[in-house]
Amino acid sequence: MRRIFLFISITLIIVEVWFYFSFPVLLWSLVLVGPFLLLGFQDYFQKKSTIRRNFPILGRFRYLFESIRPEINQYFVESNTDGKPFSREKRSVVYQRSKLQLDTLPFGTQRDVYASGYEWVNHSLAPQHLDPEHLRITIGGPRCTQPYTASILNISAMSFGAISKNAIMALSGGAKDGHFALNTGEGGITKYHLEPGADIIWQIGTGYFGCRREDGTFCETTFARKATHHNVKMIELKLSQGAKPGHGGILPGRKVDLEISQIRDVPLGKPVISPPAHSTFSTPVQMMQFIQKLRELSGGKPVGIKLCLGKQREFMALCKAMHKTGITPDYIAVDGGEGGTGAAPLEFSNHVGTPTTESLIFIHNALVGFGLRGMIKIIAAGKMTSAFGMIKRLALGADAIYAARAFMLSLGCIQALRCNTNNCPTGVTTQDPQLVAGLVVSDKRTRVMMYHKETMKGMAELIGAMGLKSHEGLSPHHVIRRVSNNEVKHYGQLYEYLKPHQLLTGNIPQSFSLAMKCSHPDSFANGDEMN
Repeated sequence: MRRIFLFISITLIIVEVWFYFSFPVLLWSLVLVGPFLLLGFQDYFQKKSTIRRNFPILGRFRYLFESIRPEINQYFVESNTDGKPFSREKRSVVYQRSKLQLDTLPFGTQRDVYASGYEWVNHSLAPQHLDPEHLRITIGGPRCTQPYTASILNISAMSFGAISKNAIMALSGGAKDGHFALNTGEGGITKYHLEPGADIIWQIGTGYFGCRREDGTFCETTFARKATHHNVKMIELKLSQGAKPGHGGILPGRKVDLEISQIRDVPLGKPVISPPAHSTFSTPVQMMQFIQKLRELSGGKPVGIKLCLGKQREFMALCKAMHKTGITPDYIAVDGGEGGTGAAPLEFSNHVGTPTTESLIFIHNALVGFGLRGMIKIIAAGKMTSAFGMIKRLALGADAIYAARAFMLSLGCIQALRCNTNNCPTGVTTQDPQLVAGLVVSDKRTRVMMYHKETMKGMAELIGAMGLKSHEGLSPHHVIRRVSNNEVKHYGQLYEYLKPHQLLTGNIPQSFSLAMKCSHPDSFANGDEMN
């Protein structure tokens, strides 16, 4: 649209000049055309609004319609709505924080506090003051020689290809300015990740993009060369993702331009479907050995795994493999089944994978029960935008948070739902140069940083209001949920929590007995099938 506008504008200017010399009487048309040209060029060159920049004049109608819509609640309480699409209210809180707009609320809560599912935390009469800069954790287990001190809020995996180079540079720049980390996604490390200078979490998926041989298998030499880059702080082995667990990553062919083809070492213009499983290992023990190899090849940096919880016995098999080998990942990124992506089969997106809350609690319990929790940090992901939603996950067992779409919204995403078509109007999820040009890196970089800063500030204020001196004091009993009109329970009552080493002492609760019985460190298959 930028190119079309430019063509039309130049044509009109030429016509008006021709009128001036040939038909002066027709110059009155300049009265009609002139204002539109001025508005259009103002939209074309301004750097704040991607929609107006990509769609001069026409883009203004979006904001006109928004201005005359009925008044709506611009804020939200994040509770039991995590599995639903992001509403306008959820987008608004991200936009306001990223633009540093007023985000206070008049007229009290906008939620029905007596409705089932409403959640809250109780405040203290002895509130504390927390410095948001202190909300950080150190990731690195006993075999890690280069631990990383991370913010408790970081950018989740989004690959170059799935999102544009300008989006990547804005995210990386914002992460650099705000002192937090950016996950590359499985598409590999690019100059767009590294040049702004952010702390990078390099995700290795089943396609081994960026560290693969011609046959698609893992290449140790290429991995070691890139993993030792000083900007790379952690390595993440992706097993599955919440949006399409059990299915490989999908990059539509229309997005695979020459640059992406070269970066990923895949055919130009052809869809890229990652294998559903890794080729470097096939058993839990082999996975632990591969994790140790990645740690050694990277020079001792933290190595984690990302997964969406599926069969519980398979995760128990991982725990048994950790216990057997003495090798543990330095962190586990838990992606809820409600997680998003630019392209996923409908059935996978809606009906495969365990939601964040249940996943987080089970994995936390399993690690505690095996006596592994102190060595492994947990990062929670899955549709979180508000400080409350993040604090809830920290209370339920997470140590840190990944956010993807919240940071996409800070880039200007309007949820046009055209991510998989290469026609994203805001230049976020497209490789079309004309649309990408509308996303101005310098402006959006600041918005990314401001969203992180303001959300961290909100988290610090909430934790302090609860009377806690640190986020490490959060526990399940701090989050309360209305389960009926006249009954409320905290999460310590709603879910079972294990004691350290409980699964190793023989005191196995009924809820874990079947998974323990059917799991084996040397196979992902049902333990009974091995006998």
